[in-house]
Amino acid sequence: MLESLAPVATRSGPRRTSMARVAVASSMGSIIEFYDFLIYGTAAALVFPQVFFPALGPAAGTLASFGTFAVAFVSRPLGAVLFGHFGDRMGRKKTLVSTLLIMGIATVTIGLLPDASVIGVAAPIILVVLRFLQGFAVGGEWAGAALLAAEYAPPKQRGLFAAFPQLGPSIGFALASATFLIINLSLGDKSVAFLTFGWRIPFIGSAVLVMVGLYIRLKIEETPVFKEASDEGAVSAVPRWLPVWESVRNQPCQILLGGASTMMLFAFFYIGTAFLSSYGTSAEGLGHSRPTILSLGIVGAMFFAVGTIASAILSDRVGRRAVIVGSCVVAIPWSLLLFPILDIGTTWSFAIGLSGTLLIVAGIYGPVGAFLRELFATRYRYTGAGMAYNLGALVGGGVTPLVAASLGGSLGSPSIGLLLAGVSLVSLLATFGLPETRGIDLAASGTTAAR
Repeated sequence: MLESLAPVATRSGPRRTSMARVAVASSMGSIIEFYDFLIYGTAAALVFPQVFFPALGPAAGTLASFGTFAVAFVSRPLGAVLFGHFGDRMGRKKTLVSTLLIMGIATVTIGLLPDASVIGVAAPIILVVLRFLQGFAVGGEWAGAALLAAEYAPPKQRGLFAAFPQLGPSIGFALASATFLIINLSLGDKSVAFLTFGWRIPFIGSAVLVMVGLYIRLKIEETPVFKEASDEGAVSAVPRWLPVWESVRNQPCQILLGGASTMMLFAFFYIGTAFLSSYGTSAEGLGHSRPTILSLGIVGAMFFAVGTIASAILSDRVGRRAVIVGSCVVAIPWSLLLFPILDIGTTWSFAIGLSGTLLIVAGIYGPVGAFLRELFATRYRYTGAGMAYNLGALVGGGVTPLVAASLGGSLGSPSIGLLLAGVSLVSLLATFGLPETRGIDLAASGTTAAR
């Protein structure tokens, strides 16, 4: 481990950037972006139905709120394509600075947006546009952040170092829950102050975190693998408009199967972090207090973070695909048990349900940071991995919570478990269709990466 934290050297000479700095830059930027992305999910569950959709009533307002939440997953594949293009043409670093700026501007603007009582129907319309921009930014963030770490990392520890940016969702969710918890406790669980201005504080305050993330990312050099590919002409040999076309033409199965293999992790994660926050606090659901649900969210996020690192380390030993397959297998029966456990109605049962769900997510999320990148060639790796990942996000994270909210209201909570079990089965079958990638040479040609 100590050797891997030393300055990185390549065939083109020594690099001043150490793996420690790369790990910090990739993880901190990802944490900040996902914090911004996930505070929206927390707000969508707790306050947006009353603030932006008050005329619709509790049930329809919640459904509309999750509809705006899902908009980001439509824009994520678009962000993956656009930022993947520039990341594969201009480099990983410049693109990651751009995604962080767009995310920060959109998030702060949400915090400043007047509610429906002030500007009427314009409020939810503007909210949808800003949420679209959040998804657009995070669509380009994921592929670039873990790619930054993976292309610097020693081959035998690529799973571990690619997992550092994978801490973004877990720690971002913990920070989002903690921020809302502090504000909620300070202003009162059901206070007018919380609904009027308290929920805005995490959004506006994220500007400080974005500035910190920008400072850290600007200190990092471009990755050695990308520099070597540029020096050897592998990047410039591709026409300027073609990274997306090359990835679709050469590796369509990897994109589609990679997207399907990640559907389960998105479905579980956003059911756990967004839908369960609403289900746990609503009168139609479990009726727990907001502070209770937010506190348990922090606990669940810590399980998620530890599980992510552990599964990434395991994938360096036994293989990426084996760990992902194991997680999908466990996810199927857990899907059927989740809501019966939650519906016991105690604080402990909610803690077990949420933490178990996020642990299963961690089993996939740890190795997937290296797995998807190892499937694609350097010259279009940013684009290909980003497209696969965000296609999974579109279906698993965008559609599933929306369908779950509808199913829960009409057929009851057991139907949501069946939905999750079906998504898990699809991810399991898709993963069987992909090759094991542990140990491949990231600097290799497309033929090797695409095998």
